Amino acid sequence: MTRDELARRLKEMYTNAKEGEKAVNIHLFGIMYGEYILNHGYKPKDIVQASGLNISYAAEVNKGVNLSKYVAVKNKDKQ
Repeated sequence: MTRDELARRLKEMYTNAKEGEKAVNIHLFGIMYGEYILNHGYKPKDIVQASGLNISYAAEVNKGVNLSKYVAVKNKDKQ
């Protein structure tokens, strides 16, 4: 998966999030793709920038990436 594919997925998850759950979906993105992001040397800032979302969301993606080391997604179908 390329950086641009990750960026498209992030944008989809943000756009399709229920009202009030946009930040949660950004964290979820980081959790779901955290291992991949780390293993391939991608930077959350670059992914967020490529997605067209506000660059401040890079901190939220980074939180999810950090959480990915400790948690697993319970039900991927709900996102």
